[in-house]
Formats: sequence, structure tokens, C-alpha cells
Amino acid sequence: MRLRFLPSFVKRRGRITNNQEENLKSLPDYSISTFDDIDPDPSKFSHCCLEIGFGNAEHLYFQAMNNPEVLFIGSEVYMSGIGTLIGNIQKEKIINIKIFPDDIRILLDENKDKQIFDAVKIICPDPWPKERHHKRRLINADFLKLLHNSVKSEGNLFISTDWADYAEGIKETLEKSTYFEPSDDFFLKKEFLTKFEQRGLDEGREIFEFNFQKKN
Repeated sequence: MRLRFLPSFVKRRGRITNNQEENLKSLPDYSISTFDDIDPDPSKFSHCCLEIGFGNAEHLYFQAMNNPEVLFIGSEVYMSGIGTLIGNIQKEKIINIKIFPDDIRILLDENKDKQIFDAVKIICPDPWPKERHHKRRLINADFLKLLHNSVKSEGNLFISTDWADYAEGIKETLEKSTYFEPSDDFFLKKEFLTKFEQRGLDEGREIFEFNFQKKN
């Protein structure tokens, strides 16, 4: 199954602190591997939100802390970010975050009939700036189809990027999509710039945002 997708990230271990390493020992307590593991109990959670590529987890952590009625699924491939998130979960005793520590397309691809997400957020996906690598970018027609199968009717899709040519590609892909349409309604609107968005601004780039909803 893993060979079905052209990698949209470079899987590397990277620098991990001692605290992150210790936190990662608890990953099995918070991770999911299938859609059946998500199970957003309606008696506990009113909505379910997926954040893809949560980085150092600042946005995911903030939204989970401030919206305990929402179950958040965070997807990330880099262990340092996952270790940081687990540390925050344990420190604040957060019970509304689950983690998928791999390529999110693997999880989405297994789902055939469960429309589970009220919202999907993708903040600054890997831009693959070199033209020969554009084919590795996550946001494309096939990916939108995968998302569509798992998002509830009129569910929200929010994407941001700080690369102008990627923004053009995202805009074109979304406008051609038969699965999503523009929307003025946000699900838990982002309240601050993430580390990666601020870095983009500091390096002279602009932040582009796209807010769409699933077509009925």
C-alpha cells in the first residue's frame, strides 16, 4: 500500500532531544493505526478535526486545549514534533488528541465508507520548491478524492502555504475539484501564525489561505 503514493515528504529522524525521546516511549498510548481506532464518542466529542503535518504541534495543541469538545487527529511523520506533542499532552492531561505517525494517505486510503471528519487543516505542507519535485506535492486531485471519502457533508477544508507557486497550484486544483467548493465558513479559525508561517514572512514570502467545504 505504501508504494501507491509518491512520497510528499523526506522521512528522516532529525534531531531529537532527550525529553522528546522519553516522550516517544508513550506514543502507543496516543497513536491510531486504523479508522476504527478514531471512534469519536458522541457523548464526549461533538466534532472531529484532522490536522495533517502538525510540525511542532503548536497549532494542534492550542486548538485542542481551547476546544475540549472536539476530537483532534494529528498526523505527522517527524518524531521530534510527535515527541513535543506527547509532552504537551501529558503535561496538560489532554484527552482529545490522537496521533497518526505516518503518511496520512495510508490511513485515508483504507477508509471506504466512514465520513468522520468535520474539518481538515493543512498548514504549510512541504512546498517542494524545485520544479522537478512539484509532482511530490501533497495537494493534488488524487489527494482531494482521498479526503472527500472521509469528510462529512459540507465539512471544512483549510489549507495555507507561504509559497506563491504552490498557492497557484492549490488554487487551480481546488477550483477544478468536483469534491470541494469555496466557503466563507471556518471551522475553528486559525488565531495566530505558526512557526513555519512566521518563518515564511520573515523570509519575505506571503501567506496564502484557502477555505473550502465538501460539496454535497
